[in-house]
Amino acid sequence: MAAAAAAAVGGPQPPQPELPAPGLALDKAATAAHLKAALSRPDNRAGAEELQALLERVLSAERPLAAAADGEEAAAAGGGGGPGAAEEEALEWCKCLLAGGGGYDEFCAAVRAYDPAALCGLVWTANFVAYRCRTCGISPCMSLCAECFHQGDHTGHDFNMFRSQAGGACDCGDSNVMRESGFCKRHQIKSSSNIPCVPKDLLMMSEFVLPRFIFCLIQYLREGYNEPAADVPSEKDLNKVLQLLEPQISFLEDLTKMGGAMRSVLTQVLTNQQNYKDLTSGLGENACAKKSHEKYLIALKSSGLTYPEDKLVYGLQEPSAGTSTLAVQGFAGATGTLGQLDSSDEEDQDGSQGLGKRKRVKLSSSTKDQSIMDVLKHKSFLEELLFWTIKYEFPQKMVTFLLNMLPDQEYKVAFTKTFVQHYAFIMKTLKKSHESDTMSNRIVHISVQLFSNEELARQVTEECQLLDIMVTVLLYMMESCLIKSELQDEENSLHVVVNCGEALLKNNTYWPLVSDFINILSHQSVAKRFLEDHGLLVTWMNFVSFFQGMNLNKRELNEHVEFESQTYYAAFAAELEACAQPMWGLLSHCKVRETQEYTRNVVRYCLEALQDWFDAINFVDEPAPNQVTFHLPLHRYYAMFLSKAVKCQELDLDSVLPDQEMLMKLMIHPLQIQASLAEIHSNMWVRNGLQIKGQAMTYVQSHFCNSMIDPDIYLLQVCASRLDPDYFISSVFERFKVVDLLTMASQHQNTVLDAEHERSMLEGALTFLVILLSLRLHLGMSDDEILRAEMVAQLCMNDRTHSSLIHHIPENPNPKSGIIPGSYSFESVLSAVADFKAPVFEPGGSMQQGMYTPKAEVWDQEFDPVMVILRTVYRRDVQSAMDRYTAFLKQSGKFPGNPWPPYKKRTPLHPSYKGLMRLLHCKTLHIVLFTLLYKILMDHQNLSEHVLCMVLYLIELGLENSAEEESDEEASVCGPERCHDSWFPGSNLVSNMRHFINYVRVRVPETAPEVKRDSPASTSSDSLSSLHNSGTAQVFSLVAERRKKFQEIINRSSSEANQVVRPKTSNKWSAPGSAPQLTTAILEIKESILSLLIKLHHKLSGKQNSYYPPWLDDIEILIQPEIPKYNHGDGITAVERILLKAALQSRMNKRIIEEICRKVTPPVPPKKITAAEKKTLDKEERRQKARERQQKLLAEFASRQKSFMETAMDVDSPENDIPMEIATAEPQVSEAVYDCVICGQSGPSSEDRPTGLVVLLQASSVLGQCRDNIEPKKLPITEEEQIYPWDTCAAVHDVRLSLLQRYFKDSSCLLAVSIGWEGGVYVQTCGHTLHIDCHKSYMESLRNDQVLQGFSVDKGEFTCPLCRQFANSVLPCYPGSNVESNLWQRPSNKSVQDLIKEVEELQGRPGAFPSETNLSKEMESVMKDIKNTTQKKYRDYSKTPGSPDNDFLFMYSVARTNLELELIHRGGNLCSGGASTAGKRSCLNQLFHVLALHMRLYSIDSEYNPWRKLTQLVEEMNSQQGNEEQQPEVPILYHDVTSLLLIQILMMPQPLRKDHFTCIVKVLFTLLYTQALVALSVKCNEEDRLAWKHTGALKKNACDAEKSYEVLLSFVISELSKGKLYHEEGTQECAMVSPVALSPESMEKYLQDFCLPFLRITSLLQHHLFGEDLPSCQEEEEFSVLSSCLGLLPTFYQTEHPFISASCLDWPVPAFDIISQWCFEINSFTERHAEQGKALLIQESRWKLPHLLQLPENYNTIFQYYHRKTCSVCTKVPKDPAVCLVCGTFVCLKGLCCKQQSYCECVLHSQNCGAGTGIFLLINASVIIIIRGHRFCLWGSVYLDAHGEEDRDLRRGKPLYICKERYKVLEQQWISHTFDHINKRWGPHYNGL
Repeated sequence: MAAAAAAAVGGPQPPQPELPAPGLALDKAATAAHLKAALSRPDNRAGAEELQALLERVLSAERPLAAAADGEEAAAAGGGGGPGAAEEEALEWCKCLLAGGGGYDEFCAAVRAYDPAALCGLVWTANFVAYRCRTCGISPCMSLCAECFHQGDHTGHDFNMFRSQAGGACDCGDSNVMRESGFCKRHQIKSSSNIPCVPKDLLMMSEFVLPRFIFCLIQYLREGYNEPAADVPSEKDLNKVLQLLEPQISFLEDLTKMGGAMRSVLTQVLTNQQNYKDLTSGLGENACAKKSHEKYLIALKSSGLTYPEDKLVYGLQEPSAGTSTLAVQGFAGATGTLGQLDSSDEEDQDGSQGLGKRKRVKLSSSTKDQSIMDVLKHKSFLEELLFWTIKYEFPQKMVTFLLNMLPDQEYKVAFTKTFVQHYAFIMKTLKKSHESDTMSNRIVHISVQLFSNEELARQVTEECQLLDIMVTVLLYMMESCLIKSELQDEENSLHVVVNCGEALLKNNTYWPLVSDFINILSHQSVAKRFLEDHGLLVTWMNFVSFFQGMNLNKRELNEHVEFESQTYYAAFAAELEACAQPMWGLLSHCKVRETQEYTRNVVRYCLEALQDWFDAINFVDEPAPNQVTFHLPLHRYYAMFLSKAVKCQELDLDSVLPDQEMLMKLMIHPLQIQASLAEIHSNMWVRNGLQIKGQAMTYVQSHFCNSMIDPDIYLLQVCASRLDPDYFISSVFERFKVVDLLTMASQHQNTVLDAEHERSMLEGALTFLVILLSLRLHLGMSDDEILRAEMVAQLCMNDRTHSSLIHHIPENPNPKSGIIPGSYSFESVLSAVADFKAPVFEPGGSMQQGMYTPKAEVWDQEFDPVMVILRTVYRRDVQSAMDRYTAFLKQSGKFPGNPWPPYKKRTPLHPSYKGLMRLLHCKTLHIVLFTLLYKILMDHQNLSEHVLCMVLYLIELGLENSAEEESDEEASVCGPERCHDSWFPGSNLVSNMRHFINYVRVRVPETAPEVKRDSPASTSSDSLSSLHNSGTAQVFSLVAERRKKFQEIINRSSSEANQVVRPKTSNKWSAPGSAPQLTTAILEIKESILSLLIKLHHKLSGKQNSYYPPWLDDIEILIQPEIPKYNHGDGITAVERILLKAALQSRMNKRIIEEICRKVTPPVPPKKITAAEKKTLDKEERRQKARERQQKLLAEFASRQKSFMETAMDVDSPENDIPMEIATAEPQVSEAVYDCVICGQSGPSSEDRPTGLVVLLQASSVLGQCRDNIEPKKLPITEEEQIYPWDTCAAVHDVRLSLLQRYFKDSSCLLAVSIGWEGGVYVQTCGHTLHIDCHKSYMESLRNDQVLQGFSVDKGEFTCPLCRQFANSVLPCYPGSNVESNLWQRPSNKSVQDLIKEVEELQGRPGAFPSETNLSKEMESVMKDIKNTTQKKYRDYSKTPGSPDNDFLFMYSVARTNLELELIHRGGNLCSGGASTAGKRSCLNQLFHVLALHMRLYSIDSEYNPWRKLTQLVEEMNSQQGNEEQQPEVPILYHDVTSLLLIQILMMPQPLRKDHFTCIVKVLFTLLYTQALVALSVKCNEEDRLAWKHTGALKKNACDAEKSYEVLLSFVISELSKGKLYHEEGTQECAMVSPVALSPESMEKYLQDFCLPFLRITSLLQHHLFGEDLPSCQEEEEFSVLSSCLGLLPTFYQTEHPFISASCLDWPVPAFDIISQWCFEINSFTERHAEQGKALLIQESRWKLPHLLQLPENYNTIFQYYHRKTCSVCTKVPKDPAVCLVCGTFVCLKGLCCKQQSYCECVLHSQNCGAGTGIFLLINASVIIIIRGHRFCLWGSVYLDAHGEEDRDLRRGKPLYICKERYKVLEQQWISHTFDHINKRWGPHYNGL
């Protein structure tokens, strides 16, 4: 930096510009040295004064900065050299002075040497990648920089990587925050001991210079700050000032990085009060200083802060360094002023939301002294610096500087105190800020470093009243947005709540303050202080009560709300963060007996606050109808502390419970919420919009449930256990509005509920009771049991991944306590209850994650429907759990039908809560149960199976939890006289079950059927007496019952005086009972609960007498009651189980059950079945059989449909294909018949109505990626590793073509090779055909259909109408048979010579373009499509653009590309034979027709036709020598034989005859073989050549000389020796070409390998043209099998000796003549260019299969290298880096820096590297993205964590490992070009990736 600054001022030599004081032109370094010497003298006053004077001048603040800030930059520029020149000059001076005359860089190095670096302290800003290790961390906020993390040893630890949200600092070396075992190598050594002492003179100058420098900075800040004008945001101005100060602050930051020595000097400077006083008092004569001091005072004032004069406030305190400047004068401090405080601050921020609601600030009597809120006195540079940092809204640079100083312990303490002192001011600035998000992050960035340290937090709490400050500041903050609560009594309510619509809540502005509060409460010592301080607790409860009842919902009864408010997000977030998390923090310190006192304190103030709240809202006993709030934080505080008291502190529950009246009030609002949940799910709140459903879901959602619904239910359980059970039960039914439904009458009127809601509300009420009575979360379960129950509930709903389990299991919201998911118990419980299902693959493409699924015994014993119901956010999850349970029972053979939710045994209740079970033994509940059983039996309306299920569940709960065993004698005494209302005698369920109820009086509407009947009295006289007797049960009204009990409770609990206040039971709405025209009727019932149950059993089983007491057969049953057969089953099982339990509990019940069973219907002899009954039975059986048949048919149909879909869709599994090929099977059919998948007609393809194949054309560069070495390419992960594409197939072919084009005639070059290695066009089909005219109308309809997914119709894209496979063109089928008819296949006996002539003639005929038929038009258009599929650069290789040779080359290369790709799909060879996947769906035959048709339009001049050169001897050899200027043609030995084959075949009229085909192959094989020999001869060295030349020459006259490779090789060598090919052989040549070892076997192998690729392609071609099957074979015999299949081998060729490739040769003309002719061409070329001539002869023909790059095992290695790698274009680190998995290129995703002509880099690269297909790994997300043409899709990730899960966007940051199977699938899809078919979610990328 120093050098840069110097250069800017004036060149490299030490510059001597004018100083502000004229005439002082001094050399800086010399001056510095002189001053240093002067200061080193013992008497250094003179030196000091001189230095001061110099600094005065250099750092003078009379700089036009203020002008610059006001925008008059012209004035600033007046200083010469533009603004900033003077500042740079000042910096230069400072650097020189600090160094004391030496070089600045050397000075830095010298200071660094004295750095006792025990701490890392690296500070980072948002988005930095850091690590957190929970195993090593003491504080949960602990974080490490990547370097320290990787240097330390964290193997096997629970760590994760994360992106910092707010910024942070590395804690390595700080033993307060992390365990020392986790320190990295650098910070393990406590190095302070061996660092030498700092020499005095090294930093002496710094001590003099820095105070002035920092003061100068402060003056700048003072001048630059202008109070924003009335509400105009002035961030611009502030930013401008900050930009100007950038170099200065950076300079300070650099100083901090010099290490400990320099930091301690800075600490001295920043905290020294004397320095500050001297420099800033502003009392000097300097006008400028005065002005700046005034600005400072103005700024203080405008911030609503006073600047106290010392004598007033601080007279009493000694201003020693670092004392807190807060005067806290006890709790009795001033009150009045608070209300009017600084109204300017919150003036108009919410004018918009005012809407007539009066704003009211609540005055509290115990407010702390004003000083907390608005007194600030700065006594050191540090304090004022922080003040300006806050004023300027925490500029990042300043924050980093202040944090960089933290490793200095003394500074840390001073800074923390300063921060606390400014806390209130921070809150005010934050509230006003426009960028509150950024500012919040910066505040937390600082505070988390300060408050995570327990020692420091404790010190500040003690010395600076940290807790008082925080609570007061929070209270203040919330007071600015209070409104009147409308809960309960709208008019007279005195309660105020926060307004959730305010920005403060909506934007979570309170977050940083709450987060700090939670952070300090996590320290035990601080939390203790809080819990002991009564004043603080009162204030805190006051704060919590602001949230009590916020966001009130009122049910809309008439029309739908027009505006759905979304404030509920803010409300839930606020309760969770501001109330619940601090609560959990406090709870974590109340774990042992010794902390009982704390709990008593909290509970006491909580109850007081609740009492105040009830009074404020005017609450008596009835909640207001139709309103609900989900926010009752006071109730929840109370509940959670009660729970903790009983569970951990052994407190007696009754000692902390209030009186009955208070309990009755406490239960009302939580109960109201439960009833409202049922109402919301019953759609009664539908007019309030979706948001109310959102609230109901959030209330039970995993992050909220244990701070909301769990405490609510627990509180209700506590109330229920202490209140009168009858009162409680009747309250529940009244809240749920189903009282009127609970009548014996078949009709009733419900005054408060519509009939359609009755059923679900009744279900809701019963379900609530079941949950209330069976949930044990706070009533005695241990933490591990709770975790297990939660986990089982989640797993039963769905199989889950590890991370979603962690997400769904409610952890303690306060991160500092309780189970952290990932802790030991979590893993051990998980492995106990679940099995891991490793991720599997379906070939169809969808990739699974690793899932956990419940073990069988969990379903068997632990499935708990109650827990599932409690925890489901969506109702469908309950159903899902039941379905899975049903499936388990079917599979394990435990129960075949539809089971009911099983009854689960509960953990025993904690003794404190035993009273809860009284609910099950109270008459009110029994009457309800009896009534419901009766109604269900009588089929009354609005009852469901669910109701019955819950009723039975409650009865069973009652039996399980029955009180002491009742004695049978006592029960027998029970007579009518003991029934007080003739319903039930006692309150024990066991005895009440058998109590018969004869008559019941009911109130019914006059229309009811009961009224019409005669009363039973008139029929028989004796029953009259029983009526007058008390045998008739009374009309039972739950409401009356509740009022009566309520009155009793009130009388009991309060004095008479109090009673006068209570007459007002709410009469605002008609009480249920004042309904119109009700009359009383008497029903004859004569049932008991037992008899009803037995009848229900009959009803459910549909048979008479179905119940038979099991103990009559097997007396054992009564002894061992746990019988597995009763565990799972439906309603029948449940009834049997209940009856068995009832019989077990009392002998009387057992006897009565037996009696009832005998009485119900007299037993009939079983054998006799009447005819009528038989008929119905038969009918039943027949029906059953018919049903089964139907099921079977349906199943069969479904499986057929499935198999069809698989065929249609599945690309990778050909086995199950049903034949839907184009080709018909029988070859003798004269014409192929096609089915059109659109119109459904079948018929041949004709000239005027052609049929076409649905095809997808895509450009492909897969072939070009083949390499010739086996070693796989790895993705580069260090700078050294780079990938160079020289050895790829594409590169080699490219070089070859350009070499040929340099020396030979262009048109001839274009026939000598194939292109399409890159950007070749691949054609694939799904095998379905359609009429081309049908296709056109189909495309039209697609065009008009606007809802297009993922493809563009304008580009011709569509999906196959039948199988929905993606396609973009239609390939016309050539009329005629597909499998060429026998006629063409019959071998003719013509000689080879004749055939050669025929071929030549046929090629010579120009192909006339067929007449203008529809077919030819389509052929033309599809050819156009094929051309447009690939980019121009991949089609045009000729030197003359647009030459016909180019098209010619392109067309036969398309055929080549498709054949080569098919070969690759078959694994690179044809050993497997048969038709393969590619064969099934191949469209090569049709493609050939189209290509041939077009190729025949270009006739090759007969004299240039290579066929001539292959089959005829040319007379005069020297004709070519004549014209030197003209470039020669390509010698035939340089031609690519496979290309020649395709040219020859496509030039022939189609369809081709088999013998012509064979003839062409034979001729070309001779050329190929010769090429192999030539290449072999070039590869070996001189003496080998001589040896072969000799051995071959000897055999030349043998009869089969033409078929012996030795002879031919020797001839080739002798011919070529005539030229210069073998000369010029320097040694370096030899090294380049590896010589071949000389055994005959190896030569034979070389020759075979050279020829094999040609044979494979030829065989494939033959297979497609003539439909012959490919034989399968071993790899070593592939050559011989293919050559005989192609007809190269004479049929009689059977030999024992090893196969020799030369025997396949069949020379059309004498071999030696034609070879010498070919060699002559070579020789004449090598005359001039021997080297190139040689290079062209050595062709690499053995390409390995293409592969993607090999990826490292661990994702971290990729991430660490690439996420910091800079972009090659703009040298910045890209925001979204990506890397290409095909070639390893590093690209920026969406990076605008690398955009070229509106194409972003990834899209561009996909075109250059893959001709439109790109596979990129997104470094920051670990996912792979596929680009295909104009579309893209997210493919998924090939890296999974230890639990088999992806981690998209690296959110969890767990270590990821490569999943080889997934990577194989990806590679497979790339090679087989099936991305389009397999991946479903495509979208357009608009070139923006």
